[in-house]
Amino acid sequence: MHDSRINHKNIKRKRRRRVIGSLLLLFIMTGTLGLTIFGFNLYRDTKNTTDKIYQEINSSNLSKRALEDVEVTKEPFSILLVGIENQEGGLGRSDVLLLLTVNPANKDIKMLSIPRDTLTYIPEAGIDTKIAHSYGYGGVEPTVEAVNHFIDVPIDYYVTTNFQGFEDIVDSLGGITIDIPFTFEAQLTGSLKWKTFYEGTELLNGNEALAYVRMRKQDPNGDLGRNERQQQVIKAITDKGTSFTSITKTDEILEDIGDNVKTNIPPSKFLSFVKLYTQIKEAEIKQLKLEGYDDYINGSYYYIPDMESIDETSYQLNETLSS
Repeated sequence: MHDSRINHKNIKRKRRRRVIGSLLLLFIMTGTLGLTIFGFNLYRDTKNTTDKIYQEINSSNLSKRALEDVEVTKEPFSILLVGIENQEGGLGRSDVLLLLTVNPANKDIKMLSIPRDTLTYIPEAGIDTKIAHSYGYGGVEPTVEAVNHFIDVPIDYYVTTNFQGFEDIVDSLGGITIDIPFTFEAQLTGSLKWKTFYEGTELLNGNEALAYVRMRKQDPNGDLGRNERQQQVIKAITDKGTSFTSITKTDEILEDIGDNVKTNIPPSKFLSFVKLYTQIKEAEIKQLKLEGYDDYINGSYYYIPDMESIDETSYQLNETLSS
């Protein structure tokens, strides 16, 4: 009888760890990453959170699959992850854009990070401008439409989070340990103070982790280096969130997510995403790079993508969805 109670407690702990890991993967997926979401209606707060973050968008901006009830544990799908920089007097801009394609059958996972200064056509605005500005023309719908137009990959689901949500989750976890590849300085949001990140292992709080992933100009690898740091932080958040010591922090994490995350993934699919997470959590995520060059137009900086690279990247992402 005693052993039975212990086993039952162990099962509940394992389920709870999966909930935390899935929630974190939803939040960043990735933050970002690293793939996805919750389920297991263990607590009333979990249900409240799923209802709170659910937000539909115009179906004309989504793929046909999204409207046909995708079976995410078996069928391929795509998710657009949008990190929002809030601005006073407006909707803000999409500072982070990650497009993820997943094929559960063969565990083929690809991720493309689209530089925020990429010059492209914004259908909602009817102009060519930085893709990060798409969010300011009406929120996530113009962003989904702009990304789809740019890379020609059907989008099934989206997940958005703001920077405050990122900071709150990292802080709720007690910080994350990062192996910093080189020494640099970056400005912290809020206080605007400058912090030196020294090469080596360091425990970062939410504010510091955000500055770490956003820094770009001092990285010798530019946007590619920034993308790699995003992936590094996503893995650190996921590892910390699924650790035994984070089990007692579930309520805090759920509150952080409920206040800062929006998605069109229906609550009815959350359990399926948890199951998917357990199937592919060890799979390698292939990072795709969008080639291009830097340029200044009328005094503003832009990243000009190479057309052949766009076509090749589109082909690889669509290959995952069709195989």
